[in-house]
Amino acid sequence: RIMRAAAVVPRTVPATAHCRRTLRGAHTTTHAYGTSDPTGTWTEKPQNAFGALITMAKGQREVVQAGTPALRNVAREVDPSRIDSGEIQELIAEMTSVCRARGVGLAAPQLGTQLRVIVLEDTTEGMSDVSPGDRAAQRREPFPMKVIINPVLSPVGDASAAFYEGCLSVGGYRAVVRRHLRVKCRGLGGDGSVVDFEASGWMARILQHEVDHLNGVLYTDRMESRTFRRVDKINEPLPPDHPEFGPTVVLGESSIAPKSSAAAPLSADDLENRAKMGRRRKR
Repeated sequence: RIMRAAAVVPRTVPATAHCRRTLRGAHTTTHAYGTSDPTGTWTEKPQNAFGALITMAKGQREVVQAGTPALRNVAREVDPSRIDSGEIQELIAEMTSVCRARGVGLAAPQLGTQLRVIVLEDTTEGMSDVSPGDRAAQRREPFPMKVIINPVLSPVGDASAAFYEGCLSVGGYRAVVRRHLRVKCRGLGGDGSVVDFEASGWMARILQHEVDHLNGVLYTDRMESRTFRRVDKINEPLPPDHPEFGPTVVLGESSIAPKSSAAAPLSADDLENRAKMGRRRKR
């Protein structure tokens, strides 16, 4: 999950054929704890007091930390026919609760669940510690809770942006990460309906960060490594140019496409096959 606080779109976003398979399986469930619109915005049903009680009784799991295998494995797709099951609906309820309490985004693997589910929300209150100038530079605007199952991201254009990111799975640290400025997101909502929208600025960054989690990728894999620092050092100057590592990163937007933009996106099946091949080579 990304912390309330750059540009590479996740190289491991599922391919277009995978997207078509996901959307063909879409259907609106009747037992979902809420409803989704085409932008993924999740509105919990007022009568869902029972689901809230279950979540409260079970308690919220702790966000797992770097080194936990769940953060390095490729998460499994959710079968659309299972979206209205108690397992998935209770997972959504727990994830939205954790997200609202502690950050702006969360991926299921961060709770130790290997499923392709993400949630995200950014509120005016949550960004109250960010200056108006920084908010404008980051194109950060509030948006309501979104629930996206089996998300598929595609970059829109070549523009990118580099800003500091953090993650509660790498608690206490920040680093500059370059990510696409705009992405298209497709998938299924928390009620099984089709989600298809375009995001830009900070929302696009959160989406890329969370989809990375589904693919076993942490922001530290994509960071400008010389900018990595403790959160209490966030306002210290950026490192200077270096004879071995080259020029320092410049914060803000750029017309230069992220390095991964030319790489063909990979499906979850592709990623799992690559992981299996790697395990065989180690043997």
